[in-house]
Amino acid sequence: MSRIPEIFGSLVFNETAMKEKLPHDTYKALKKTVQHGKPLDINLANEVANGMKEWALEKGATHFTHWFQPMTGITAEKHDSFIAPAGNGKVIMDFSGKELIKGESDASSFPSGGLRATFEARGYTAWDPSSYAFIKDRTLCIPTAFCSYSGHALDKKTPLLRSMDTINKQVLRVLRLLGDDTTKSIRTTVGAEQEYFLIKKDHFKQRKDLIFTGRTLFGAKPPKGQELDDHYFGAIKPCVLDFMSELDDELWKLGILAKTEHNEAAPAQHELAPIFDTTNIATDHNQLTMEIMKKIAYKHDLTCLLHEKPFAGVNGSGKHNNWSIITDSGENLFEAGDKPESNTRFLLFLAAVIKAVDEYQDLLRISVASAGNDHRLGGGEAPPAIMSIFIGDELGEVVNSIIDECEYLKTEQGKMALGAKVIPQFKKDTTDRNRTSPFAFTGNKFEFRMLGSAFSVSGPNFVLNTIVAEVLSQFADYMETMDDLELATSTLISNVFKNHNRIIFNGNNYSKEWVKEAEKRGLLNLKSTADALPYYITDKNVQLFEKHRIFTKDELYSRYEILTEMYCKTLNIEALTMIDMVKQDIIPAVSCYANDLCVTATNKKQLSLNCKVEESVAKEVSDLSGVMYNLLVKLEDNMSKVKDYSDYRQLSEYYRDVVIPSMNDLREVVDALEVLVGTDYWPYPSYAEMLFYI
Repeated sequence: MSRIPEIFGSLVFNETAMKEKLPHDTYKALKKTVQHGKPLDINLANEVANGMKEWALEKGATHFTHWFQPMTGITAEKHDSFIAPAGNGKVIMDFSGKELIKGESDASSFPSGGLRATFEARGYTAWDPSSYAFIKDRTLCIPTAFCSYSGHALDKKTPLLRSMDTINKQVLRVLRLLGDDTTKSIRTTVGAEQEYFLIKKDHFKQRKDLIFTGRTLFGAKPPKGQELDDHYFGAIKPCVLDFMSELDDELWKLGILAKTEHNEAAPAQHELAPIFDTTNIATDHNQLTMEIMKKIAYKHDLTCLLHEKPFAGVNGSGKHNNWSIITDSGENLFEAGDKPESNTRFLLFLAAVIKAVDEYQDLLRISVASAGNDHRLGGGEAPPAIMSIFIGDELGEVVNSIIDECEYLKTEQGKMALGAKVIPQFKKDTTDRNRTSPFAFTGNKFEFRMLGSAFSVSGPNFVLNTIVAEVLSQFADYMETMDDLELATSTLISNVFKNHNRIIFNGNNYSKEWVKEAEKRGLLNLKSTADALPYYITDKNVQLFEKHRIFTKDELYSRYEILTEMYCKTLNIEALTMIDMVKQDIIPAVSCYANDLCVTATNKKQLSLNCKVEESVAKEVSDLSGVMYNLLVKLEDNMSKVKDYSDYRQLSEYYRDVVIPSMNDLREVVDALEVLVGTDYWPYPSYAEMLFYI
């Protein structure tokens, strides 16, 4: 028998552990807190804390920590041991309800977007009972929210939890109007497919750019890339399979539903896909997955790269966010059924998503905006920075029939017959997949494909929850005023499809023709993060988040400041790293190679030997070196002017318009030099070595 059921969730304080370690009444009260938001008093918290401590000690834990997700994009933790003085030089192991419920952190040391000054240090972490505690590195980790002393959210969990409450409220309003009196709650669910690269640890350590920025700032294309498509779904190399096997074990112990693993399209690129879970838990699990990937890779003498575009010229890495809405009885509200044309509930919720995506294109683009993802979006392997929805042929015909007010004539799908008698026939799906779409309906869920691989999925999901909740609230407001609900609902669906049909596109999103077509339709094309972020604080979006209590105006402005500052700081680090690499490593290497060529040419001349090769290559290297140096000076000059900007919005535009083109120019020349300079002279592992030498 497989050992997986035995180890799965063994390091999680889950239902099984709670039933074993908590008094029955305490367990029931905790369940009410999680399911219905019932308040948790201190006596109950003390009982939960004691049971949690006893369980953790049995698992070998010595410390506890409030595990939270500040705006850095990664997680944070401060460890405290369970020990407490007992007199006579002895200690006892203690953990109180107060320590479980609340922790304290320095709020001014994390990104706050101006909400906290340096001298205003106090911040709080608050237990999230809806996400199970777990053990990592002999430490009991308690998932928590993070806020300032003034109560402002400073993390990625709080707005997500708020959005889950909001969409639950609005979905229930609509369901009641549709005659559903039994559903008590809904939950949004997410399955986050995670792409990543694996390279040798030694190669990583030799690349300053990978160490400081997560991506290669220089690197000539290898003779072979991904053009043969032989890596995608290919046989997994033994060392990678060993990594994946240990990764699965560690994820399963933490209750993470790791399901599918395979080679991705680019050499050295792979993917891990989990089974969907509640959005909050899926977000926590994805943060853990990224952390554990890096840790396990290191043990196998590998490095896991999660940057969106670590290598130019080959596919970057994304994170496909599969989002849906499930009732407490397990019904999927995006299940179309055999007759989607007459499934009013499905069509109404489909209409809500279509309207939400059309009206809030800007927020969805912002939710995936970063300096790293700018390299990937529209780069030939990812959707462009234009929002659209793919709904497939069948649903497209249903929508068109409603728009045109004509009868929908369903085409029965035949069976797939491959011509070999031994292969069973099977029924074809009603529609093809569209992997170029940024937001695709894939059967009973929507796949948001624009996320970068390093992203927390919190941002895209609290935006999705909020914008769909807003549209559903509009639907409910309208329906509640109508006497004939059936007519009102059909009219609502028809009007949405007619008014928002521009956002539906079932074609090739990678094509240049689509970019032109999208412009004709009036869709936004926010090509860079600097273009997108100012939309965050438009009146429309401020009102949206305030209405649904996702953010206060101050909290929203702080996030705009944080994201803009992070964009600028990321590019600042990249530019300074380029300058350092060229001055400290590349110029000496190129000069040494040119000098050796000249010495060889001189020696050949003295022997009356032909030295045209050496002279020709030396001249080419020398000429390119001069161009490289001039471009280096230009980049340094451009960077010297950064200090002149005190406004982050203006600075982000300066980086976009001046610094990035300057970096690209320098890279082009350095990459050309790498091809000319001898391998033994070049100071860094090449693309060929990093991508193919595992």
